[in-house]
Amino acid sequence: MNTEKIQEGHVFLIDKPLDWTSFDVVNKIRWNIRKAYNLKKIKVGHAGTLDPKATGLLLICTGKLTKQIDKYQAQEKTYTATIKIGVTTPTYDMESEEDETFPTEHITEEMIHEATKQFVGEIEQFPPMHSAIKVDGKRLYELARVGKEIERKARTITIHDFIITKIDLPFIDFEVKCSKGTYIRSLAFDFGKALNSGGYLTALRRTKIGDFDVINSDNSSFERSYFEENQENN
Repeated sequence: MNTEKIQEGHVFLIDKPLDWTSFDVVNKIRWNIRKAYNLKKIKVGHAGTLDPKATGLLLICTGKLTKQIDKYQAQEKTYTATIKIGVTTPTYDMESEEDETFPTEHITEEMIHEATKQFVGEIEQFPPMHSAIKVDGKRLYELARVGKEIERKARTITIHDFIITKIDLPFIDFEVKCSKGTYIRSLAFDFGKALNSGGYLTALRRTKIGDFDVINSDNSSFERSYFEENQENN
C-alpha cells in the first residue's frame, strides 16, 4: 500500500484486544502509519466504540474515508456475549466489582428462552451510567466515578436477533444482531431483570459490522507493525 492510497482512505479491520480502548487502537494505527510513510499528519478514526472489556471487530478509517465513518457506524452489528445471572455490577460488566446478588433458583431454560422475545424488535433502552454519553457537557462515566447518578433518557434501538447459544447457570451465552446505539451491557442488565434476578456481562465480542467480519481482520498488521513491513515490500 502506498502513501497516496493511505491518504485517499483505507478501512482496516482490527480485532481489538482485551483491555485496549478504541482510542488506543486509533493512536497505535496513526503512529504506525506516520512512521512507516513519513507523514507529519494523517486522519485516522474508528467507526464505533468497543468497551475496554470487549474484544472484536473495530473498523479503522484513514484519510478521506474518515468522512464516511457515520455510514459505517450506522450498519447493524453482531455480537457474541456471556451474561452472569444472579449478580450485578455498577458498570454492567467486569470493569467493576459485583455489588448485589439476586435469587436464581427459579430460573429455568424455558424461562430464559422465553425472556429473549421481549427484547426482539424495536425497544427502549437506557444507557448505563458508565458510558461516554454527554449530559450538560459532562460524560456520564465522569459523574458515575464521583458517585453521582442522574436520570438518563431512553433510546429507541432495534434488536434483530437474540439467540441463546449455551446455558450453564449462572452463565448464559448468546448472540445478538442489533442496530447502532445498542448497549449490550444494558441488554445484559435488563435481561437479568426480566428473569426476576440480576445480570452483567462477563464477555463481549463484536463479530460483524454490516458485511465486515472479524474473521477477515488485519490483526497481523496491528500486532506486528504491518505498516513498516508493508512499506519495505513496496
